[in-house]
Amino acid sequence: MAERGVVLDHATLNRWVSRYAGLVADASRYKKRPADRSWRMDETYVKVKGEWVYLYRAIDKHGKTLDFMLSNRRNKAAPTQLVSRP
Repeated sequence: MAERGVVLDHATLNRWVSRYAGLVADASRYKKRPADRSWRMDETYVKVKGEWVYLYRAIDKHGKTLDFMLSNRRNKAAPTQLVSRP
């Protein structure tokens, strides 16, 4: 925005992110291509903002990430819904 001569406060950008992040995520999920028949689930434990969480990733046979999910608790059934949800 500074390149265009617009002066913004960091709080304004933060409000934009909180308002439009959900819309961008929904639009990208809508355009997401269907998964191939062959995909794998990857699970790891990572630290995000000082808190340990489980990171689940759905990966196709070419190694591309189809979707991911962060969870506070380990849950076997929830990550399988990553690829099957619209």
